[in-house]
Amino acid sequence: MIYPADTQRSTADQTRLLLVEDDRETADMLAELFVSEGYDVEVAYDGHRGLHLGLGRRHQVMVIDRMLPGIDGLDLVKRLRRVGVTTRVLVLTALGELGDRVTGLDSGADDYLVKPFEVDELLARVRALHRRDLADAEVLPLGDGDGQLDLRRHEVRLADGSRIELSLREFGLLHALADGPKRVHDRSHLRERVFPDTSAESIVDTYVYYLRRKLGRDVVRTVRGRGYQMGSL
Repeated sequence: MIYPADTQRSTADQTRLLLVEDDRETADMLAELFVSEGYDVEVAYDGHRGLHLGLGRRHQVMVIDRMLPGIDGLDLVKRLRRVGVTTRVLVLTALGELGDRVTGLDSGADDYLVKPFEVDELLARVRALHRRDLADAEVLPLGDGDGQLDLRRHEVRLADGSRIELSLREFGLLHALADGPKRVHDRSHLRERVFPDTSAESIVDTYVYYLRRKLGRDVVRTVRGRGYQMGSL
């Protein structure tokens, strides 16, 4: 479920937030709270849906309940981290012992809040995570042009200040090319690095097409008989 940001208030600058909470009453209450603060909120009521949304769209913050059906909250965080999702995560839990907090943080969470909690503290912690996300932004130049790849937000920054959002796999492919901008990357290498869950090298060609459709044909060069190379914007 998507809760679009309230256009009358934008204190969070329309930050995208993923909320994964299986108690629907709690989830809907929290979603309305975040929307009232200006967040653009997506809600999942189980771990499987949370994983699908976490992989499908770039969020600046995730708020994830620890005890979830389908995939446990901490396992969900681990799975997202394993495939390169770096979004800041706050875990909500009723388990407040020191060992539980350590386990939560070790799973890849950035913060850990014990239920019951004060609403003002929850909002403050989410704001703090978003500030850390902005402060830790890293970029890679894209070839010889003026474009940059934002490594935390999975976006391309253009010279005119505009931004183009990438899917997780589009980002992975562009990142691989930008890491070695002078190198010709063969399809086998790119498939192993970016698409390890499939043996079909044609998936590389498919995502090169997607990148060119979003960023222009020059962003990826084809080196006939050898593979692909970073182009420019």
